[in-house]
Amino acid sequence: MRDRLRHMYSRRVGPGNASFRWAANWWNYPEALARVDALWRAWEHLRLDGATGSSTWWIEHADHHMPILLSTEGPFTKSEDTNKPGEPLPYTPPPEGLFPDMRAGSN
Repeated sequence: MRDRLRHMYSRRVGPGNASFRWAANWWNYPEALARVDALWRAWEHLRLDGATGSSTWWIEHADHHMPILLSTEGPFTKSEDTNKPGEPLPYTPPPEGLFPDMRAGSN
């Protein structure tokens, strides 16, 4: 989320009439936590496929989960967090230890 996903989706988010919603503390929302975790796990698996892995991730994972997460009716419906056009999604670091590094080969 910190290094990649929030930069890929530079949608303008905010309350009121904004078309998209996002919460900087996305990890405090159980649905968002589950969906972002699923996106990350799929990414870690599919990024190793140099042929179609990236496309598969977009089509089968990101294109499914992100519109639900960003929806005005999604888990962040009451969020007041905003960003400016072209900026990454708002981000607050999660509490230390919430996401242990589970990548292959990490310490």
